[in-house]
Amino acid sequence: MSITSALSFFTSFAPVVLLKVMASCPKEDIPNMKELLQEQNFYLTTEEGEQGRLPFLVLSMKETNKKKRPAIVFLHSTNKCKEWLRPLLQAYASRGYIAVAIDSRYHGERATNMTTYRDALISSWKKGDTMPFIYDTVWDLIKLADYLTEREDIDSSRIGITGESLGGMHAWFAAFADTRYSVVVPIIGVQGFRWAIEHDRWQGRVDSIKDVFEEAGSDLGKNEIDKEVVEKVWDRIAPGLASQFDSPYTVPVIAPRPLLILNGEEDPRCPIAGLVIPMSSVRKACADADCPLNFKVIAQAGIGHQMTPLMVNEASNWFDRFLKV
Repeated sequence: MSITSALSFFTSFAPVVLLKVMASCPKEDIPNMKELLQEQNFYLTTEEGEQGRLPFLVLSMKETNKKKRPAIVFLHSTNKCKEWLRPLLQAYASRGYIAVAIDSRYHGERATNMTTYRDALISSWKKGDTMPFIYDTVWDLIKLADYLTEREDIDSSRIGITGESLGGMHAWFAAFADTRYSVVVPIIGVQGFRWAIEHDRWQGRVDSIKDVFEEAGSDLGKNEIDKEVVEKVWDRIAPGLASQFDSPYTVPVIAPRPLLILNGEEDPRCPIAGLVIPMSSVRKACADADCPLNFKVIAQAGIGHQMTPLMVNEASNWFDRFLKV
């Protein structure tokens, strides 16, 4: 699939309002921005097979000096692609960052049609041979960190990571798995999977990838999706997601690295009530490390599962605070 086709596929359903939200990101007013902006398209091989080819996009300002700069990895939501994030990449590049975006597994250039991701989830449930929900893309992000830390123009101690929704989950888990991501801002992505099962609040997240749960329910002889189906699907397509790799165990590992969690107060997919335990653990870890200001949670009032201008701007401020030197 060409880049143009990928962009057409995965932005065709994207509301214009979301583009406006990303366009609200602070940017430098550079008259000749178009001439100074440098775009690079790369591919990394992260493992064997078709999905092991990782496409990523890098935007930065052309520089005559050799000064190392901070980098930020941006991760898209479900059914989007790296090009969708261009307004954010350009804004951060204008402010001196090296901005990086990837196509997650089965998205963008890694998709062959509109159902590639859906089909991969169902195949994972039936065969258990891949982990398209979160884990496989996190492996890609570990390999991406290998590449970024070797670039001569990047300060390897100043690499941030952020993402929206599915991308927020990718940012959370990549930072848990790899300490080279030194500043972390998951947007509408952090949740308690076990908490949701125990408190009957799993519906919002399940509805976002409902086909695999319906397939599993049918295979299990169920007339409707229930908590048993939910737990079995998570255990199959992302083992440990609702147990040892859930937020109470993985989010605190990010501390005391700077961590900003941005959620909507009324988000059905990421209920803020499910984060009480991990938030408490992170606060304690940061306090013990004598850096209590390294952690912040913003649950925006009246907001469901959506990224907002406030979130975009809070993320920008957070990165500037901890990555600009």
